[in-house]
Amino acid sequence: MRKNNYCKQLYFSLSRYRYSIILILIVNVTSCKEIPQKKEGILRISADSPLQIRYQKFLDYRIDSISIPRSYDPKTKKVFKVASKDWTSGFYPGNLWQLYKLTGKTAFKSKAMESTDYIELEKYNDGTHDMGFKMYCSFGEGFEVTKNDHYKSVLIQSAITLSTRFNKKVGSIRSWDFNKDIWEYPVIIDNMMNLELLFEATKISGDSTFHKIAVQHANTTLKNHFREDNSSFHVVVYDTVTGRVKDKVTHQGFNDNSSWARGQALGIYGFTMCYRYTGNLVYLEQARKSAEFYVKT
Repeated sequence: MRKNNYCKQLYFSLSRYRYSIILILIVNVTSCKEIPQKKEGILRISADSPLQIRYQKFLDYRIDSISIPRSYDPKTKKVFKVASKDWTSGFYPGNLWQLYKLTGKTAFKSKAMESTDYIELEKYNDGTHDMGFKMYCSFGEGFEVTKNDHYKSVLIQSAITLSTRFNKKVGSIRSWDFNKDIWEYPVIIDNMMNLELLFEATKISGDSTFHKIAVQHANTTLKNHFREDNSSFHVVVYDTVTGRVKDKVTHQGFNDNSSWARGQALGIYGFTMCYRYTGNLVYLEQARKSAEFYVKT
């Protein structure tokens, strides 16, 4: 199988959540120089340490709803910023909530609250499947820290919005809306990452509708997205009348028959997460098999 090795190296670091990639890279850069001491759940770092200096940069970015940091170009030394509608907009506030939990520094909490507020309007954005990436990474982390009722209501509304993209006949949440002349109803493996928002929405609201949609989407993906060797297709296209699979292709991988490394990693996380919420061993087994394929190839 051909695969994008760059994406493999970058996205295999997915652990707690998507935005943790940035934090992991920061820690890795400085880990050889300094080992911070963790006490009572708080990471104790001296004010003049390289790690603290790097953390401080998260506080320096001036943002609004159309200029949220996404990536950094070391050649131009410029930060690439995006609008709240971008699928990565929740990563920056998510990083800040994580930094607050690690350090206990209130400046990170304040900045996290500010940046989280800037993407609240996305709770009504029904033109994307990326609600989990955006809203759970930000408001989900914020709710875990603060138990703020407003954050709770935003999460529930975001789950309601995401649910509007679910098609009962297909049994999945629609991914993209572009290329409608080519893809009648595309579902990408990435969509597994957005199910966490639905599972959590059921936990905090008591409405089982979200949980049921997440499970049905996971089951449909389990049935149709994996090859016999447990590599995954990127895009599965469905017929909305019959619910049957029309095509299995790629959009970002090497070719239709390749194993797109990032997608493989997203599937591993997604099914591990589904097991965590449901206890269904079938999900854990798929995650294990997918991981074995990943490591061996």
